[in-house]
Amino acid sequence: MLHIVNKSPEQARSLASCLRVAQDGHALLLIEDGVYAATAAGATACGLDRALKRLKVFVLLPDLEARGMAARRIDGIECVDYAGFVELVAVHPTHQSWL
Repeated sequence: MLHIVNKSPEQARSLASCLRVAQDGHALLLIEDGVYAATAAGATACGLDRALKRLKVFVLLPDLEARGMAARRIDGIECVDYAGFVELVAVHPTHQSWL
């Protein structure tokens, strides 16, 4: 299953809810303001740093770059471009967008 989160962890509880429900081996894609969770401070604050042990986490690189966060991405989170986003959706026929 692919979980897609587009809200900052400081803005909404979407990521926290997602992390509570996501099962081992699921994939998580951070897009739009959700990319703030891919930084060291963001990942620690929302618990994403601990979830990296059980989830495959991706971040949309154009959104990360647009917010000036590309250099602050933590290890263990893989960057994807728009084609990679499409591929993730194709590979995971079941996906959930967290609003």
